[in-house]
Amino acid sequence: MATKKTTTEKVSPSILLGARITEKAANNAQFSIYLFNVAVGATKSEIAKAFKAQYKKTPLKVNTINVLRKSHFRRGRLGFGTFSKKAYVFLPKGTTIDII
Repeated sequence: MATKKTTTEKVSPSILLGARITEKAANNAQFSIYLFNVAVGATKSEIAKAFKAQYKKTPLKVNTINVLRKSHFRRGRLGFGTFSKKAYVFLPKGTTIDII
């Protein structure tokens, strides 16, 4: 008799790093679109699971964008900033969340 394997996927709390507070994000919040800083290696499905675990709402879709590093010169040497990733989380129309 074959036994069914069950997997208990744990959602890492470090996937959603925090809300990205910008003027564009504030304007999109009225349309139930929220912007978050996320871990660089996070996938769309992981972001959706972490969002559902934290805010108890199911997103319709998640779009991710890689934020490229900015270059700068410091003391005559070329340096780079950090690489990051942001995610747009789309909720059903009229749904709001409390971002603190």
